[in-house]
Amino acid sequence: MTSVLTRAPRLPRGVAFALQVSIMVFLLAGSSAPTPLYARYQAEWGFSPITVTVVFGVYALAVLAALLTVGSLSDHIGRRPVLLAALAVQAVTMLVFATATGVPALVVARIVQGLSTGAVVGALGAGVIDLHRVRGTIANAVGPMTGTAVGAIGSAVLVQYLPAPTRLVYLVIFAAFVVQIVGVLLMADPSTRRPGALASLRPRFGVPPAARRAFAAAVPGLVAVWALGGFYLSLGPALTRLVIGSSSTLVGGLAPLALAGAGALSVLVLHDTAPRRVMAIGVGALLAGVALTVLAMSWHSAVVFFAGTVLAGVGFGAGFQGGLRTVVPLARPHERAGMLSTLYVVCYLAMGVPAVLGGVLVVHAGLLPAAREYSIAVMVLGAAALAGLVLGRRRAVDAVPCIPAAEAAAA
Repeated sequence: MTSVLTRAPRLPRGVAFALQVSIMVFLLAGSSAPTPLYARYQAEWGFSPITVTVVFGVYALAVLAALLTVGSLSDHIGRRPVLLAALAVQAVTMLVFATATGVPALVVARIVQGLSTGAVVGALGAGVIDLHRVRGTIANAVGPMTGTAVGAIGSAVLVQYLPAPTRLVYLVIFAAFVVQIVGVLLMADPSTRRPGALASLRPRFGVPPAARRAFAAAVPGLVAVWALGGFYLSLGPALTRLVIGSSSTLVGGLAPLALAGAGALSVLVLHDTAPRRVMAIGVGALLAGVALTVLAMSWHSAVVFFAGTVLAGVGFGAGFQGGLRTVVPLARPHERAGMLSTLYVVCYLAMGVPAVLGGVLVVHAGLLPAAREYSIAVMVLGAAALAGLVLGRRRAVDAVPCIPAAEAAAA
């Protein structure tokens, strides 16, 4: 088998790039696919809102565990072995989801899913940058949000209109992973192997010295936008149905779609804008969007709620893109997976821990009061990030200059 694959023609660089972006999209689609199903699981299995956030939180913690241990492994053994192993585990996980009959199976599936996602996200992010520095950096920002949007709305549509709602969406994603495994087998490894694979498994933060100042400046904004993302992915569907006054699963999936979709579009629109300016735009949009969302909760206005969600989504996308473009290009090729893994450690901590705390608030105070308190906390984080950008403006230098489209295409 190995000799046949060795003789087989390798995928062109452009196709390999598209393949890795598609893997990124489906990984995040798989992670957000259960979101519209939580209400159905809750009705069938009789668990509380805090269980929803715990199921969500264990995924984030599992991602963190993998990021801290095997997140930079692909810098040493190559991207392809890590991609193949992670895709195989993800495919099996989809089958566990499809056959789950209670909360324990759901928790196990989320843990395994999180471990494999954390193991591969750095390799994917570094792999697309290996193939194209400019487009790869953009893909790292737009891919996760596109996957989140596709998973949330795709799952909601399948649940609402097609049979076997708790199985079909996972089987569709399973099939996609199988196809992608075949693609990776035909793909040349874009990286060079380096010694030190075993040493890389020791948990640590891999921030190269050249990127440490930029990393510290980007962290507050990343925490704010991912804390917001965690809220929408765990409690967003329930809040949407409450504000709008509908029990539809499809309606519940619209808020994560609006947030992630607006985020992905903002990445594409702002990709030629200087990174620190993108971060400032992102944090400002996040503050305005969350403020509108808080007003919508009091007014029970669907129009204001979705306007705020879209604006917050612009903040999510721009804030994340600005952070990535400020930090990642400062890492050398053999440091990229470790650098991305460290960034994602911050992001998943910011997403998972507040979401679980939000579930505790829901149990003790109710959904709307908890949502208001959570939103205010996100605004405080956003204000701190904006203050840091303003205060550091004179001494900060953009890591990546504004690159004209023609130069980007030729890179």
